[in-house]
Parts: sequence; structure tokens; C-alpha cells
Amino acid sequence: MPVSFCAEGDRRVILWAAILASSMGFIDSSVTSIAMPAMRAALGASLAQAQWMNAGYLLTLSALVLVGGAMGDRFGIARVFSLGIVVFVAGSLACAAAMTPDQMIAARAVKGVGAALMVPGSMAMVSRAYPREERGRALGLWAAASTLTTAMGPVLGGMFVTWGGEIGWRLIFALNLPLGLAALWLVQGRTPGDVGRPGVRVDLVGAGLATLGLGLMAWALTDATAPVRVALASLASLAAFVAWEAVSPAPMLRLGLFRNRTLAVTNVVTFALYFALNGVMFYLPMTAVSAWGVTALEVTAAFLPISVLIGVMSAPAGRMADRWGAGPLMAAGSALVALAYAGLWHFAPDGQFWAHVVPFTALAGFGLGLVVAPLTAAAMQGAEDGEQGAASGVNNAVARVAGLIAVALLGRMAAAAYGPGAPGFGVTGDTPAHLAATGAAFGTVALTASGMAALASALALLVRRPVR
Repeated sequence: MPVSFCAEGDRRVILWAAILASSMGFIDSSVTSIAMPAMRAALGASLAQAQWMNAGYLLTLSALVLVGGAMGDRFGIARVFSLGIVVFVAGSLACAAAMTPDQMIAARAVKGVGAALMVPGSMAMVSRAYPREERGRALGLWAAASTLTTAMGPVLGGMFVTWGGEIGWRLIFALNLPLGLAALWLVQGRTPGDVGRPGVRVDLVGAGLATLGLGLMAWALTDATAPVRVALASLASLAAFVAWEAVSPAPMLRLGLFRNRTLAVTNVVTFALYFALNGVMFYLPMTAVSAWGVTALEVTAAFLPISVLIGVMSAPAGRMADRWGAGPLMAAGSALVALAYAGLWHFAPDGQFWAHVVPFTALAGFGLGLVVAPLTAAAMQGAEDGEQGAASGVNNAVARVAGLIAVALLGRMAAAAYGPGAPGFGVTGDTPAHLAATGAAFGTVALTASGMAALASALALLVRRPVR
């Protein structure tokens, strides 16, 4: 008789372990964006190095997250989940102790590896721990609690940076140690049925090609002096990745998924929308702190409405998507995001954070609240039975790749818009020339993001309503 994944009395314990771990992964990008101005000042990092501090994490996470799910199937979900926590916490401690930009970039890449092992196992453990009739409620609790902790993350980060002095930003990373230890303690020894499946293959070749291709792409987009052969090598590596996935016996990305128009269009919408979101959310704190005289804690006012509104609106937006189809809601929500970012572009030269920036980021949060649940539903709708997990993983990976490319490309565009003058985009200064140049640089970011969100809105109208 097969052993169940966990005892009935341990289900809620497994749920809390999944919540703690997933929260660490979810809040990383937003907290790091808030801490980035302080990190740049303390480490003496250039704009390109700051971009790589973000790219190092997203690169390894986006390239390996699909492999992380396969490794859980092969070696056991809880085992790989626990290994991911250990790697993520080790990377976090290395971030807290970093003394140079290069050390920080390397530590962030290690964190991305840990997240790629940890994040897929979080939802999978909850699904395995609960029987089918209770699974929906458990996943709802997981999503709600994760959203709440994600919303609180930037606030805690802003408090640490504002009030923690020189070590404030380091405390943000060190906080992952108690959270990770608690998650490990909760899951330890509670999954006797987590035996894995020795026959499952892991696509390490695909993971290597994806990492190489995305890494070279980030280099080419970030560094204006990068030789043309870097961009060509990136394209060649990504082409080799696609060719390998077409013939691999166990591909990390099954290309046949994209024959479904709904799934293909949904992933393009995901890329465009998350490109816009990640670009603005990374460069907004840098601009506000360096030129508008806003503290790291005050910057959280631009992040908090997004997390809160997504959490509050996801359930009703999901119900509306069931009734009217996901496409119209995705289109309407993306249009609101485009409008909000156009407003940021228009008012960027004024630097009025409370009067203009916060209201427009709240409008973007409302739009995202309309989009997130229908977007997930559309990705699932486009998958065949038995491939929903793969479709979800692909959609998650697309969102991460969008963030990686957005930060790299928009940083280069912002630096060009700022111009060659001192002190440079994202560096604190109060001269009229610096304020004007910073407004122009962030305006370029916001306008480009608005265009990408508008593209997402137009493409969302192509998402078909499911046939009932």
C-alpha cells in the first residue's frame, strides 16, 4: 500500500512551510528595488552593476525554474524544496555580507538558483499534501497568505533601510535566515510519501543553454560597449536552446504547448505586461531617492497599493473572468496600467511623489488587480489536461525573463536619456541639471513601459473565451 505524502495532521504544517518559503521568493525583487539606492551607495556600484544585481537573481531563476520543478518530481518535492531553501538562505547571507558589487551580483545569482528549486515545490507540496476536495481551499489560503506577506515585505524593507543606518539594507537579506530555518523545521520529517520518481529525466542541457543565452542577452542589453558578437552569441545560444527542446527526450519547455493560440497569446501578454511592471518598479525607487528627496520607507507607498489591490481583487476578477472570459479583463486592466505609466511619464519632470506618483501607481495596482487572476486562468485554459503544471511554469518563467530584459534594456535607455553629465542616473544629487536629467531618464522608462502595457492590452483581446 503506497504511503501518503504526509499525515493528515501535518497538512497545515506543510502549508505554513510553503507560505514562508514562497514569501521569501516573492518579496525579493520588490525589497531589493527599495534597497537598491542604499546598496549602490554602500558598495560604490555603477548603474550597470546595479542592473546586474537584479539580473543575477532573475537570470538563474528564470533559466532554472522549469528544471526545478522536474527535479522535484525526480528526487522528491520536499527534498528539492528544502535544498532550495538552504541555497536561498545561503545566498541571502552572502548578500548581507557583500563588500563589493561583484560579490553582491554573485550572491544574488546563488539566491536565484535557490528560488528556482524552492518556488515550484511550494505550490506542489500543498497540492500533494491535501486531497482533491480540500486542495482548492488550501491553495487559496496559500495564495492569500503569500500575498499578505508579499505586501508587507516592501514596508519592512523600507523601515530597515530608513531606520537601520549603514546596516539597514543588510538586515533585509539577513531576515531570510529565521524565515528559512522556520520553513525547514516545519517540513523536516513530515513527508514520508515523498519518494520521487527515478525515471523522470531532468533537462540539464536545456537549462545550460537557456542560462547562457539569457546571460549573454543581459550583457548585450546592459553594456553599451559590449561587442556585437555578444548579441550574436546570445541569439545563437537561444536558437540552440529551442532546437534542443524540439528533440530532447525530456524538454524543460515543451514547444507543442504554444500550438494553442490562447496559451501563446497569454504568454506574449505576460511578457509585455511584466516588462512594463518590472521596469517601472525597479527604477522608480532609484529615481525617488536619488532626485526627489523621498526616503526608502516613503517609497513603499508606491509598492503597497499594488500588492494590496492584487490580493483584494484577485477573487472577484477570477469570478468575472469565468463569466465574461479572461480577455476583456486582461485588456481593461492592462489599459489602466498603460494609462498610469503614461501619467508617470508626463509628471516625471515635476518629481511630485505624493501628488502624482502614488496616485498613478495605485491606478496601476487597480489595473493589475483586474489582470493577474484572469491571466493565470487563461494560461491554464490554454493547456491540455495533465499539462496545467507545465503551462503555469512556463508562464512564470516568461514573467521572470520579461523582468530580466526590462531592467537591462530600460537601464540603458535611461542612461542615454540622462546624458553624459555627473553624477549619473540613480546617483543622489540636488542640482537643477541632475533633477532635470533624472526626470527625463525616468520619463523614458515610464513611457516605454506604458507602450508595452498598451501592447498587452491590445493582444489580450485575442484571447478567446472558453467554449462551454
